[in-house]
Order: sequence, then C-alpha cells, then structure tokens
Amino acid sequence: MTQDTDRARLLTLLTELSYENRRVILASGRESDFYIDCRNTSLHPEGNVLCGKQLLNQIRTVEGVHGVAGPSIGADPLVCSVAHQSFLSGDDGIPGIFVRKEAKGHGTGRRLEGTRNIPDGGNLVLVEDVFTTGGSALRTIDAIRDEGYQVVAVFALVDRQEGGLERVRNQSGIERVEALFCRGDFPGAAA
Repeated sequence: MTQDTDRARLLTLLTELSYENRRVILASGRESDFYIDCRNTSLHPEGNVLCGKQLLNQIRTVEGVHGVAGPSIGADPLVCSVAHQSFLSGDDGIPGIFVRKEAKGHGTGRRLEGTRNIPDGGNLVLVEDVFTTGGSALRTIDAIRDEGYQVVAVFALVDRQEGGLERVRNQSGIERVEALFCRGDFPGAAA
C-alpha cells in the first residue's frame, strides 16, 4: 500500500472501530457528542501496523530522534507499533518508553520504563492517541523532562479540536505538535 492508501485505511478503521456518535463524559470532565477510543484501532492487528507506519512517517521528519514515548495506557500500543515498524523498515530502529501516571510503588520505583535504550538527555517524540484538553500530553512532557530527556515533537492520532493541540504547543514550547486526523474527518463530528 502507498502512504496515502495506508492513511485512508487507517481513517476507515478509526471510524469503524473507534468512533461513536453519542453523548459521553470525557476524562477532562467535559461533555461531548462523540467519543473516540483509539485503542480499539491501535490494538487491532491491521490498525496497529497502520498507526505505527503513519506515526513513523511523521517522526522521520524530525531530526535527531532517539526514541518515542507515550503516556500509559492509551499510547502503549502506539509506542510499540512505532518501535516495531522502525525496526522492520531496515534502520537501527527507534526504541520506546512508556510513561506511567505516577511512579511505581515497588521495584525500581520508576515512572519511565524503557530508558536503558535511550541515551541520557536523549530526544524523544511523544505520541498520543487523542488531544482534547492537552492535559495528558503536558503531564507526560513534564515527567519526561523531569528525568532529563528532551521532547522534540508531539504527534497524536486525533485532535478533537477542543484546544488541546494548541495548549500543548503554547505551554510546552514545542513547535511540532500535530495530529494525523481531526474532528472533521469523522462523520457527524464536525466542529
């Protein structure tokens, strides 16, 4: 498949598997007339491959990337897919990091998992499933920076167009904050 065909197929899967046109209360506490749970697509075999390919295409436009990171649990399949697709593409691969909401209370007590694969102070791209308010991305960026790593770009599958993408860009100081798809790409969800 070509990149455009892959992108169109990913949107089809997101629409069929992840999108629901119904009233819901979001994690932010806001009420919405549609819901999108990207995990239903990112955990689907074909969807996982397509998410990895599309996000990897974006990541490759950023120079000096040492790894990809994302907030657990929503971004875990995305991080794994990007790492997997990067290895299959024939280069050295891009390792992944999971970022917990809070540090483990046992074992190493870490908040970031997978850091042994990334050089100290390395450049990371943050991947997210959905931007709504941007709060999750901002907390994750803070956690990554607290551990001495740099976040050089943020890419999400979907922007709900409720200000989250802009908030992340403005409050983090990161210029490359983008989404593959936006609210208007889904039927009945146009802003």
